[in-house]
Amino acid sequence: MPQTRSRFFDDLSKLMTDAAGLADGARREVDTALRSQLERLLAGMDVVRREEFEAAREMAALARAENDRLRERVAALEAKLDSMSTQTPREAPQA
Repeated sequence: MPQTRSRFFDDLSKLMTDAAGLADGARREVDTALRSQLERLLAGMDVVRREEFEAAREMAALARAENDRLRERVAALEAKLDSMSTQTPREAPQA
């Protein structure tokens, strides 16, 4: 009787191991199918990749900083021009 019980548990163990392997294989197959379907869906939606988005965001930040510098420079030049135009002809620097 003990040998029968041991064989039963051995067979049960083998069955569980096979079932776990089958379940893992099925999970991988489902993952692959879902990933493939998602990639097709995203390709059809014209979605931007993360790297492209980060590069565009960095370019926008640089352009914004340059725009701020140019805005300050234009304001300074306009202030200088305004101060030169309000001077009387006698005060104006000789060229």
